[in-house]
Amino acid sequence: MFTSRITGLGKFLPERIVTNEELSALMDTSHDWIVERTGIHERRFVPKDSDEGTASMGVKAAEQAIARAGISKDDIDLIVFATLSPDYYFPGSGVLLQDLMGIGTCPALDVRNQCSGFVYSLSVADQFIKTGMYKNVLVVGSEYHSGGLDLTTRGRTVSVIFGDGAGAAVVSRSSESDKGILSTHLHSEGKHAKELSIIGPSTKKWIHDVFEDYDPNDMDYHPYMNGQLVFKNAVVRFSEVIRQALEANDLQPSDIDMLVPHQANLRIAQFVQKKFGLTDDQVYNNIMRYGNTTAASIPIALCEAWEEGKIKEGDHVMLAAFGSGFTWGSAMIRW
Repeated sequence: MFTSRITGLGKFLPERIVTNEELSALMDTSHDWIVERTGIHERRFVPKDSDEGTASMGVKAAEQAIARAGISKDDIDLIVFATLSPDYYFPGSGVLLQDLMGIGTCPALDVRNQCSGFVYSLSVADQFIKTGMYKNVLVVGSEYHSGGLDLTTRGRTVSVIFGDGAGAAVVSRSSESDKGILSTHLHSEGKHAKELSIIGPSTKKWIHDVFEDYDPNDMDYHPYMNGQLVFKNAVVRFSEVIRQALEANDLQPSDIDMLVPHQANLRIAQFVQKKFGLTDDQVYNNIMRYGNTTAASIPIALCEAWEEGKIKEGDHVMLAAFGSGFTWGSAMIRW
């Protein structure tokens, strides 16, 4: 039985920093209002005159992860690309990244599980490696939110939250049974699918209908979030799936050396931290700098925590996410 380990991490953030004060000039909001509700001070947006896209941001993160793994792009056996903001309706961004990087004919698949996308993708990589199918899997989370946000007062409850960016990990086969990805745990509850969503355009509103009936005030074209319901479900599901991972590995909350939660809302992370009695040194948050980068948030935060020396060999690292779908998941890693 093989085990899988994260052998390389990378990240990319666009250069344009958008502060709360800048958003306050576009909509009826304020720095204090945003910080109180989300913990966010600033986020990154792709510059308007840039050719950057979801796949190309993923490339930059992936190249860094591959270099740190000490392998070449030709060693990649599978690409798993997580995003809710693909470059095109189809094909997926995984094959676009493959082409941009000049990777051969290995398979590429996209995972559309939004905020839980990286944890889901990591689980896919883990299973392929443990069965002996592949040796090196490139897992990418990348999001280009800014072009689809309603930057007016009408959309402020959602638009102040999101940012752009990408993160990547190389997951490789290992013979060390006591290290690597110990377990992953995935869940979903589709009855809440529309509570955090973009409904159109879609196959229920094809392009000719969009052209004929387009109304700039139609909120179907912008992200919708039932904030209170999402928050209530998030704190419950985060707690459940973290506890599930601990129990599966016969561990206690005190055994967590680093919890890297999906960066959805600082208040959610603080609630979970308090519930499990974790110290500030046991939880990594960067939402104040980048906002919610959805599928990219965990790999960006994981990469930063590792770069800052907050994750060391032998540490127990917990990843946990909750988001649209509703979907949620966790991964327990021995670094």
